[in-house]
Amino acid sequence: MAINERPRRIILDLAVTLDGFIEGPKGEVDWCIMDSEMGFIDFLNHIDTIFYGRKSYDLWGQYTPENEMSDTEKEIWKLVHGKEKFIFSKTKKRTDNKVTIINDNIVEEVNKLKKKPGKDIWLYGGASLITSFIRLGLVDEFRLSVHPVILGEGKPLFIDIKERLNLKLVNTKSFSSGVVQLCYHLNEE
Repeated sequence: MAINERPRRIILDLAVTLDGFIEGPKGEVDWCIMDSEMGFIDFLNHIDTIFYGRKSYDLWGQYTPENEMSDTEKEIWKLVHGKEKFIFSKTKKRTDNKVTIINDNIVEEVNKLKKKPGKDIWLYGGASLITSFIRLGLVDEFRLSVHPVILGEGKPLFIDIKERLNLKLVNTKSFSSGVVQLCYHLNEE
């Protein structure tokens, strides 16, 4: 590894409501603001790999934007679909040319990918995959975009986390849309 190179990081980048939900009770994400100020295209240009759980991949892994979407949203989906994709699943076994499936040995497989040359890795989700990665100590950066909405119910960001995890705030940005982006690293003290 060259002196200036650093290992690839796994970044949990996710939109979340003020009350901690990543989707509404029926899977709705209509509350999620696509704000160009937030630099999502820049984020996508700094990753080359996306990690999905099976359900998240089935919903969003091959999503095709509708014609009514803005040019920015179409560009975002083009960038997303240009990344190498991995599904973590206990049930799905078949790999095709669009995605690689990892069924077991998660820590070993992820660490192999982190050591390969390349850009950072986006931990897309869903909630159970995020929980697994947190429990296994595989998340290097938490980048949460808190949206100005309270849903009251839905799918929580963090489920079944049994141990305390201390984080260090490394960056905060607020946007005219009301979204606040919080970036944390593990607090290693």
